[in-house]
Amino acid sequence: MPFFEEIEIGHRREIGTYTFTAESIKTFAAKFDPQRFHLDEEEGKNSLFGGLAASGWHVGSACMSLLVADGQRLAREAASRGEEVAVWGPSPGFRDLRWIRPVLAGDTITYVNVVVDKRNSASRPGWGILTARTTGTNQRGEDVYAITASAFVPMRANGR
Repeated sequence: MPFFEEIEIGHRREIGTYTFTAESIKTFAAKFDPQRFHLDEEEGKNSLFGGLAASGWHVGSACMSLLVADGQRLAREAASRGEEVAVWGPSPGFRDLRWIRPVLAGDTITYVNVVVDKRNSASRPGWGILTARTTGTNQRGEDVYAITASAFVPMRANGR
C-alpha cells in the first residue's frame, strides 16, 4: 500500500465485483439481518424491493472484503518489486452511508474507490487521514451503494 505522501486526491481504483446469489443473500441474512425480504423469495417479491434483496449490511460487507483484498494485492505487488509497503492503520469512521437501490439476487456489483480528501493527523504525528468515497454500481449501470470513509495512513519516516 502507498504512503500518505504518495496518494493524490482524485485517485480512482476499481476494487472488484461481487455477485449476490440467492444463497449468499439468505446465508448472510440468517446470521446478521433476518428480515423476511432477505430470507424468502416470495416475501421479497411482495415487498417494496420487488425481489429477494440483499441486506445493506451484506452489500457493505462485500465492499469491505473486496477493499481489503485489493489492498493486500497491491501490497504484494509492491513488495515483489522491492518497494517499502505502508501498513495502514484503522478507520476513524465513516459518513454518508447510502443504500441507493435494492441489490437483488443475481445482481453483480462493481465497487470503485475515489480519494476525496487527505490531511495530516493533528493527534497522531507521522500519520495522515485519507478520506475516500466508495460506490457500488450494478450490471445495469445503476448506483446502488455509497459510503465515505476515512483511514489512518502512515507518512514516510524521515521524509524519505
